[in-house]
Amino acid sequence: MDDQEKQQQKEASEAVGQKEIKHLEFYGGSFTSTLPLIFFIIWAITLSVMKLVTEEALVLGMVIGVAIGLFFCKSLWKDYAQALVAGMAQPIGVIAVIAWFWAGMFAKLLAAGGLVDGLIWFGFQTGLEGGLVVGLTFLLAAVFSTAVGTGYGTVATFGILMYPAGVILGADPVVLLAAILSGAVFGDNLAPVSDTTIVSATTQEADVPGVVKSRFKYSISAAIPALLLFVVFGGGGQGIANQDALQQLQSEVSPTGLIMLIPFILVLYLALSGRHLLTSLTLGIVASIIVIFAKGTPLTKVIHIYRNDAGEAAIGGALMNGIGGYFNMAILILFILAAAHLMEVAGTMEAIKDFFLKLINGVVKRAELSIFSIVAFLNIFITINTAAEITAGPFVRKLGKEFNIHPYRRANFLDTVSSSLGYIFPWSGGVLLAWATIKGAKEDFPFLPIAGPTEVVPYVFQGWFLLLVMLISALTGWGLRFTGKNGEEVKPSEVEK
Repeated sequence: MDDQEKQQQKEASEAVGQKEIKHLEFYGGSFTSTLPLIFFIIWAITLSVMKLVTEEALVLGMVIGVAIGLFFCKSLWKDYAQALVAGMAQPIGVIAVIAWFWAGMFAKLLAAGGLVDGLIWFGFQTGLEGGLVVGLTFLLAAVFSTAVGTGYGTVATFGILMYPAGVILGADPVVLLAAILSGAVFGDNLAPVSDTTIVSATTQEADVPGVVKSRFKYSISAAIPALLLFVVFGGGGQGIANQDALQQLQSEVSPTGLIMLIPFILVLYLALSGRHLLTSLTLGIVASIIVIFAKGTPLTKVIHIYRNDAGEAAIGGALMNGIGGYFNMAILILFILAAAHLMEVAGTMEAIKDFFLKLINGVVKRAELSIFSIVAFLNIFITINTAAEITAGPFVRKLGKEFNIHPYRRANFLDTVSSSLGYIFPWSGGVLLAWATIKGAKEDFPFLPIAGPTEVVPYVFQGWFLLLVMLISALTGWGLRFTGKNGEEVKPSEVEK
């Protein structure tokens, strides 16, 4: 290929929007690039407090924020637009959307097969209610998320299954939803197949098994008090106040739906065996359909093509409902990733790193506190925890290497803070996904109360305790390890010797 052909190819690529934008300038400096996300955060909190939040309104807020940022861009506006497209095209966003769709279909199939009814029947028969249901939900969500490696998939599954069952059995709706989010935090942080675990290990040049082993003490230290608080504060829900309706429900539910635990357990087994998330969920979906048919459930429960009242073609059933509930969220997440990418190409991330290097001034404790702060700060704006980790990873690696902090230790700070805040902030992807999921569940259970994104924040105990554990660890040096001559972990006392 001659120079002329190369030039023509380059021009053609740029014409269809494939030009890579490496730097953007903004009026007022690099931090002006945060305006789109700052506007969105204010917008989301305002709508949530006023109880006016909808998925479409959140997307609108992100679109307005991006439009505002355009007017503060000193670079060519077409470069601003191309940077947005590049941000949306990041693999991490696509992976998250695909995971939601698969997990949503799987969860809806389990529900269509009667698993929710089976869980309610089990609760009635055993007397399991209130705080015990919330505690059990946290444990099951933690196990599931650790097995399948996706906190978002866990939120989608348990929001559809355990949230309705728990509310009926007298669990406090807000604390129950927080328990689901907390279970997602646990697995997202600890699962060997979790994208956050893999990203935290690879960006810090560490092996995944070693990272998981070194991280367990932090995860379990947070999980034990979190479980106790879920049991204590999880009761107090109204359940079904109408006794006649309650008795009718008791007569209608049966244990037959518990057979849907077979595909659920299959997915757990496949994930723990090292199968890819999509492979595990796909086989779980196939197994769910087989079990549903074996139970005599009609095909329309799985997929149903029909004409609506207006005479238009429509499609329904568990498969469609599982996907359809996440379209708006998928769009929102892609916009958030795009806005975060603007900060990177504007040099905002580099400015943050330089600021913290000046503060550290050669002190290891300050270095670890700075790592904690950088990761937390970036998670405020980049509300998809894996994306936040990818962005923070180079900062953490640079700071940690300068003080010879072991890669396991660096990876643990990177992952625990990101996994926690990704399910705490009201505008974070995990919380918004949970809210959208229970809104969808209300279509099948009209009596369900909808816990708002801001209401759930104080009760995500696993997230808050994990943050506290890591902050104490940074302040006290608990778990601090340096890198030995052969890459091994070395205790501070051994370095001094």
